Amino acid sequence: MCRKDRLIELMHDFVLFDGGVKKLPRAHQYFGVKAAQTHARQKKGGIIWHTQGSGKSIVMVLLARWILENNPNARVAIVTDRDELDKQIERVFTEAGEPIKRTSSGRDLMTQLGQATPRLLCSLVHKFGRKDVDDFDAFIKELEAQPSPTVGEVFVFVDECHRTQSGKLHRVMKARIPNAVFIGFTGTPLLKQDAQTSLEVFGGYIHTYKFSEGVEDGVVLDLVYEARDIDQRLGSGEKIDAWFEAKTKGLNDWQKEELKKQWGTMQHVLSSRSRMERVVADIVFDFSVKPRLSSERGNALLVASSIYEACKYFTLFQKTPFKGKCAVVTSYNPLAKDVTLEETGANTETDKQFIYNTYAELLKDVEATPGTTKTETYEDCAKALFTREPAMRHPPSN
Repeated sequence: MCRKDRLIELMHDFVLFDGGVKKLPRAHQYFGVKAAQTHARQKKGGIIWHTQGSGKSIVMVLLARWILENNPNARVAIVTDRDELDKQIERVFTEAGEPIKRTSSGRDLMTQLGQATPRLLCSLVHKFGRKDVDDFDAFIKELEAQPSPTVGEVFVFVDECHRTQSGKLHRVMKARIPNAVFIGFTGTPLLKQDAQTSLEVFGGYIHTYKFSEGVEDGVVLDLVYEARDIDQRLGSGEKIDAWFEAKTKGLNDWQKEELKKQWGTMQHVLSSRSRMERVVADIVFDFSVKPRLSSERGNALLVASSIYEACKYFTLFQKTPFKGKCAVVTSYNPLAKDVTLEETGANTETDKQFIYNTYAELLKDVEATPGTTKTETYEDCAKALFTREPAMRHPPSN
């Protein structure tokens, strides 16, 4: 590290101020950027596979900055497939002092690439596509015959390249900007069905830093998997007693007695509940038993299989001690036109109406920040609390 040429290089190319905090790369980030520099000089694409949580965003910033500084004709466009990631990329670059243009539409993106500035852009991958395409192969041929004019040497960074970009949308990008160099970033091992397409689209691996290496280096925490099963036949007192014993295995007799007092008549409550209510009860119980959670210094995510189920869980949590300490984050944004006001029966709600009503209730005291919807304000605040203040806190409201 202190070899003269490397130390000078670290100071010149690898010091980053992220939101005012001075950062240098870890070894895998340094060597990942170095390998990518070689590819960039040769105008060759490829894939950087660095395990999730190991700092891919910093690699992107360092590489983009180096390319723009060392190639006066270079342009860098960073493409992702989720609005949340698009915002994150913009934030990381902005906080690192690199001005970046977040494009508003596909046309805007191609217009920007068709002129000399800005040199650094970000976009959603879907803005390259078109919804009303019947014959996709014919559409690709049409694009290839009339590619969009671009100024300069375009480098396209594709975040989470193992997802949608490996398919049709990526072919659209390559057809629109045929001379661009595509560099894919992923934190996930490529599944067999994606690997061939991804490697065809981007080329081989530029650099890899796998999960096991990250764990060994202490960069990411190892995963601990605990199989769970919510018994749907908790009808007898014996079964509930067995469940209680299993859940409290690590506690002493006094702690067990105290919990029993708090939970009171679990036999009556659990045996009569639906499966979702038992899941909620199980989670609330975990927060009483697990030290990391019972200390109120931790938090948890519950992933639901649908927006309706997420809203249902949210409403169930409002009937527990977790009321005021939960948030629901989905892709849904309540609009009156989404809801049919017809009832399916006396005093019942349709699924759409239930989702709409759940959101209407949780957003009623939220004041939208300028340029965002109430939902975006609520979710941005919930995510910030979750990541920056993991102790259980009240969800965002005015």
